[in-house]
Amino acid sequence: MHDPVHRLPSLLEAVLSVGTDLELRATLQHIVDAAAELTEARYAALDMTDPGRDGLRGIRTAQRPEPPERPEPLELPEPPEPLESLESPELVVPIHVDDEVFGDLRLAGKRDGPFTDEDEQLVRVLATQAGIAIGNARLYETARQRERWIEGAAAVTTALLSGESAADALMTVAERARRLAEASAGVILQPTEDGGMEIVTASTLDDPGDIVGTVIEPGSPALEQLLGGEPVFIDDSATDPRMTTHVRHRFGPNMMLPLRAGGRLLGTLALPRRRGGRPYTAVERLLATQFASQAALALVHAEAQHSRERLAVYEDRDRIARDLHDLVVQRLFATGMMLESTQRRSAGTGDTDKDVHAMLGRAVDELQSTIQEVRTAIFALQQPPADAPTTFRGKVLREAAGAAAVLGFQPSTRFTGAVENRLAEPVAGRLLTALRRALAAASRRAGVSRVEITVDVTAPLPDGRPGVRLTVFDDGGAGTTVTWQSPL
Repeated sequence: MHDPVHRLPSLLEAVLSVGTDLELRATLQHIVDAAAELTEARYAALDMTDPGRDGLRGIRTAQRPEPPERPEPLELPEPPEPLESLESPELVVPIHVDDEVFGDLRLAGKRDGPFTDEDEQLVRVLATQAGIAIGNARLYETARQRERWIEGAAAVTTALLSGESAADALMTVAERARRLAEASAGVILQPTEDGGMEIVTASTLDDPGDIVGTVIEPGSPALEQLLGGEPVFIDDSATDPRMTTHVRHRFGPNMMLPLRAGGRLLGTLALPRRRGGRPYTAVERLLATQFASQAALALVHAEAQHSRERLAVYEDRDRIARDLHDLVVQRLFATGMMLESTQRRSAGTGDTDKDVHAMLGRAVDELQSTIQEVRTAIFALQQPPADAPTTFRGKVLREAAGAAAVLGFQPSTRFTGAVENRLAEPVAGRLLTALRRALAAASRRAGVSRVEITVDVTAPLPDGRPGVRLTVFDDGGAGTTVTWQSPL
């Protein structure tokens, strides 16, 4: 029989060991291993009273082999029956956490005989300390989970408000939620016209296959709850009668969370785990439900932001249309007067043909300039509101629009020749760089009220080679013209 005093250091060491880790699974493993070490049991286990609460079914310790009695090589004896197969363990001590039974610490196979009252007393002391350690580990795990979900919700909000398209926004929600929940898939469903719901986005660890496009038909019990704004929690998707889709057999535990904001149901976020996966805990269900609410709110704000951006584009188009109207009318009116004056002078004053020819040439130039302005304005109006420019014309217009914010007015832009067909990289990139520099210089000069940008791919270089010429004119001071040219 062991001396109780002699075993106190072992008890102290065991008590201290159970509090060395804040992670719950590691803490439980420490408890089981410490109990086996303290009592010299060959088998130890901790079975949880409520496995679903912490997502852990049970903790086992490895078999502890008998020590050899002599230094000769010995074959280890056949392992005894595992603890699970014993009709009754030899020693069972409950572990209490916050006045509730967390589980039973079960021991069997003491090496030098049956368990004694002293063993039981030592294990009970250990169980008391274990209850405190488990409570602390639970608090720590809950805090970590909350932190992860809060950070995830913040990341989703930031991503959605950064200007993503609707499809990308839904994928962002599904992908982030799948990772946070440690799920097999993150799925977004949206209502259909006939009252059902269809999977429109799926983020999976494997190939999503035929998941996207799967429809929950009207009348499903789960669907009725979701349409009413209630979350649905499922222990096993494959066997739950509320699940009716053809992909249900792939999954086990599942959470289906309504994406609802301002009384409006945007869709459903589903987070199924693999068959046989650990069930979702109460904390995970609560955090995921809160995440879905915040994600829905972020989706609504992102949609509103996109609407404001589209409105801003439409307002900008109205401004372009007004500018186009004013400019075209003025130029056409001036050109008409010029031609009328030329006609009168030619008929009444006897001006030479040379003078008439010069004035008609100026009129033709003005008409060509007006046509270029009209073409540029029409091209700007045809650009999709949310798309970044991919054509060279669009990039030049974007630079001009950026300069307009500093100048206070829109620069005039003209293109001569087939710029899209004849101008390629890297010449186009160098031209845009030169354009930015010229516009920046113009914005720094005082008294600038007019800036004209001309891109001409029909102008030959001084050596006769085909080239492109960029001209940026501003009327600041005595007027400044910046010219840049390059071979095509």
